[in-house]
Amino acid sequence: MTITAPAPPSLDVTLGLVRRIEMNPEGRARLEYEAGLHMCHSGGVVQGGFITGWIDAAMAHAALAMAGGGIVPMSLELKVSFFAPTRPGRVFAEAWVEKRGRRTCFFEGRLTAPDGTVLAKASSTVLLAARDRVESASKAALST
Repeated sequence: MTITAPAPPSLDVTLGLVRRIEMNPEGRARLEYEAGLHMCHSGGVVQGGFITGWIDAAMAHAALAMAGGGIVPMSLELKVSFFAPTRPGRVFAEAWVEKRGRRTCFFEGRLTAPDGTVLAKASSTVLLAARDRVESASKAALST
């Protein structure tokens, strides 16, 4: 008897995505997440990797809204500053393009609580990579 492991959850499920509120072609995105207790470390504070992931995902959505589905936004550099503890419950990640180049763009983003309190801010340098090239390289890596 062969036991097959279940497929891992999607990134959206892992990060607790509730909904995509905005994806604007001008290079803006706003996403809503549910921070669960399973995302917390001591003291009921959300682990920084989730916070970083939420803002990074908002930046990727802003890039996709701006450049279309033919690209894969690849983070070249990412800096996050944490201003206040993030607790379980709803949070909002938003991002926007600060400067667009042909292949390299600069994004800003932030995470806010429902009352508008800024919990964290981030900046990122993003490469707009051709989707077909990224997918081909991934398939080749998986086949070895």
